[in-house]
Amino acid sequence: MSKKLDMDKIAHALGAERRGAVKARGGYFGAAQLAAEVGARFRAPPGGGRATDPTWTERRLVPMDPATLEKLEALAGEVAKRGVTVGPLQVAALLLQRAVNSVSHEELVARTGTTR
Repeated sequence: MSKKLDMDKIAHALGAERRGAVKARGGYFGAAQLAAEVGARFRAPPGGGRATDPTWTERRLVPMDPATLEKLEALAGEVAKRGVTVGPLQVAALLLQRAVNSVSHEELVARTGTTR
């Protein structure tokens, strides 16, 4: 059994200060993080077919321009290079979910003036 690392102790020993989590945004590390998230969340349906997040129950059409679709296809290709097959619109759904979840309730109220 491996010991859990004490990141505060390591930072103190290095004379550093912990300031929070680092999130990959783009490039190699962003694609690797996206591939890891897809691998952790997506499951193949019992009847077969493409793996997806089982919590996604809503199906909607999302219009987009061809350039956006090309970028999503490229991202899906990068994820596929890491061994996880995913479609471009699955990548879009995952990125949209991340973006929406990154906005706090307080931020939403401050921007819109509503409490719903």
